[in-house]
Amino acid sequence: MFVDHARIFVAAGDGGNGCLSFRREKYVPRGGPDGGDGGDGGSVILEADKDLSTLVPFRYNRLFRAERGRHGQGANRHGRRGEDLLIKVPPGTVVMDETGSRKLADLSRPGERWPAAQGGRGGRGNARFATSTNQAPRRHEEGRPGEERWLVLELKLLADVGLVGFPNAGKSTLLSRLSDARPKIADYPFTTLTPHLGHVTAAEDLSFVMADIPGLIEGASEGAGLGTRFLRHVERTRLLLHLVDVSPMAEGSPVRRWEVIQGELAAAPGGLAGKPQIVVGTKIDALGGGEDRPDRLEALRRHCAARGLPFVAISAVSGAGLAELVRETARRLRRTPASPRPGDEAEADAASLDGTSGDGGGPEGTGA
Repeated sequence: MFVDHARIFVAAGDGGNGCLSFRREKYVPRGGPDGGDGGDGGSVILEADKDLSTLVPFRYNRLFRAERGRHGQGANRHGRRGEDLLIKVPPGTVVMDETGSRKLADLSRPGERWPAAQGGRGGRGNARFATSTNQAPRRHEEGRPGEERWLVLELKLLADVGLVGFPNAGKSTLLSRLSDARPKIADYPFTTLTPHLGHVTAAEDLSFVMADIPGLIEGASEGAGLGTRFLRHVERTRLLLHLVDVSPMAEGSPVRRWEVIQGELAAAPGGLAGKPQIVVGTKIDALGGGEDRPDRLEALRRHCAARGLPFVAISAVSGAGLAELVRETARRLRRTPASPRPGDEAEADAASLDGTSGDGGGPEGTGA
């Protein structure tokens, strides 16, 4: 089961109370205050785990609470600190506030962590308040409560290449031919209900991850079909393969179908229309040698040439054009650097203002 959206409640542990105690031993008059401090509460921490690929663990388990700190005791014994709670999420998880309108964290790298809720501080015992003028204080502190809040988790797949197009454009078949992925393939619309990832080897020194996104239809950016749920997964891709069915069985002209999907990409958030793309004419094996071939395939080819878009005609069934498509995709990826994460630009700007850089520009990095 693939789940890419979840709402969870995180609660850090409360701090333990400080202790009010006085030393009482035989033959030890006026032993004085000996109340220990309470322990700090545990924090809730999110961590990106490379072995996870879905938010399905949060489908039924939505409450996460860290351990509270223990209370202080007499004889200056401090309470034990509460254990932190580590919640593992798949890389590419975006953490939003309760309303889903403000982004709090972007856990895109494996091993990256973010403190979701800070544990409460433990209270001080009365031994802390002893002074020369107040040698028997009866003051002590209660522990502070830990942070609590609702969070919205959204998963955005991390892929180099995203496949977009109408349902039954041949995306799943292409992914199965080029990679080790085995998505469901059938002759009816919306066969793909969840995104699929596949690893494609283009050369000895180059491989890339390809994502098959469920089919888009007109109005997808406004909620029609399944596109509104999965358009977010192509936001991080470096290159789009826009698959257009050029066979006579496809409804409407290939140029019109290209324009519809392009309009949906432009209307969706994330700047999808501005991403580099290769237009792929699919199912050329179904054209035959009749008059449909120049009317459909060549019209789309001329349309792309007029707009400066690379075009490749393929048949995922017969294998025609697949090698050319892989070469063109690899060439484009080499020329398209990975997009920086939203937080990286701000960090880079801050580093430039401080006169520092991430390549050892500080005192320890000079002369190395």
